[in-house]
Amino acid sequence: MTSSSRRRAIAVAALLAAAIPALAACGAGFDANTSAPYAPNEAGVLYDGDGPGKAYGKNGVMIPQAFILGPDSGEQLATGGSAPLYLTLLNSTETADQLTSIVPEEQKATSVKVQSPIDLQPGTLAKTPGVTVEGLKTALRGGESIKLTLQFKNAGDVALDVPVVARSREFATLPPAPTAAPTAAPTASPLATGSPAPSDTALPEATESPAPGAE
Repeated sequence: MTSSSRRRAIAVAALLAAAIPALAACGAGFDANTSAPYAPNEAGVLYDGDGPGKAYGKNGVMIPQAFILGPDSGEQLATGGSAPLYLTLLNSTETADQLTSIVPEEQKATSVKVQSPIDLQPGTLAKTPGVTVEGLKTALRGGESIKLTLQFKNAGDVALDVPVVARSREFATLPPAPTAAPTAAPTASPLATGSPAPSDTALPEATESPAPGAE
């Protein structure tokens, strides 16, 4: 390992130790200041490879925090609604990268809305405010998970299972999920349903006007 690579590894380790949330302790949601290492599950642990030699992260991308914010405890997000997605990303390579899009598993949601590509500078933590999972295929109560494929400009596709967490405990201060707008019921025409006209006054009978010049 070269001296620059060693310095990069030390810097990445320091960032992870300072910023990866230990949610089992006293976290504070998306902006927790933490002191203990935390693999991303309450966000599906992301490892590259199998066995004792497997490495944390994949293709140079580490994801120390990832969760979908669900409803308040005891409630649910309705089918067709949306839910905020929170990611903390770390680019452990020496080259800048970019998160360009996110694709959900087809059975769980229709899309993930990313306002604009998210830049990942080398050795720098990046967050994803304003990202939402759209068109939920099933109601969410918290405790579920949704598989997402994160698409990066350089790192390629990185898939992980992201948990849905209830808006409670350290997540209680985060903004609630957007409420799906109710669909207005069509208004039936009274005549089409056989209902009486707005007024029950009989319409006057038409009278014949004499032809021009007739006596």
